[in-house]
Amino acid sequence: MIEARLTDLPLDPAAELSRFMAKLADEGAVVSFAGIARPRNRDGADVERMFLDHHPRITQSSIDDIAQAASRRFAVGAITAVHRFGEVLPGETIVFVAAASLHRRAAFEAADYVMDRLKTDAVLWKREDSVDGSRWIEPTEADRADRARWSE
Repeated sequence: MIEARLTDLPLDPAAELSRFMAKLADEGAVVSFAGIARPRNRDGADVERMFLDHHPRITQSSIDDIAQAASRRFAVGAITAVHRFGEVLPGETIVFVAAASLHRRAAFEAADYVMDRLKTDAVLWKREDSVDGSRWIEPTEADRADRARWSE
C-alpha cells in the first residue's frame, strides 16, 4: 500500500497513524513522523502563518514519485505521505509520513528518505508570513546534504 496525498485540511497525526496501521498485513515495524509548523523563523521572528502554494497535478505527481521511489528502494509493505497546502498556522501539522516493514531498519530508512525528499524535491512553494513581512523559504544546505545521502 503506497499512498501520497495533498490536503488543505488540518492533519491529525494520531488519526493518520491509526488509519495507516489499520491497513497493514504482516508488517512488524511502523515508523511515523509528523512535521509541525514552528512559531519562529530561522532569524527568531514570530511566524504568523506559513503558506504552501502548489500545482495540483505537478505537486501530487512529485509526492507520488517520492513515495513510489521509497517503496522500490526499501523493503517496506506500506508507505503514506500526506502534505498540507494552503495556510498552516504555528503548531499545526504540515506533513505526516509513515512506513511499515517486516523489520524496523527498513521502516526507519524509508520514512527518513521520504522526508528528505519531500524537503527538497516536492513541488511546493513555501512562504512564511510574520509581522516583519513575508519571505519565501528554500531548502537549506543541511536539507540538500540530507538529500544527498540518498543519491540515486
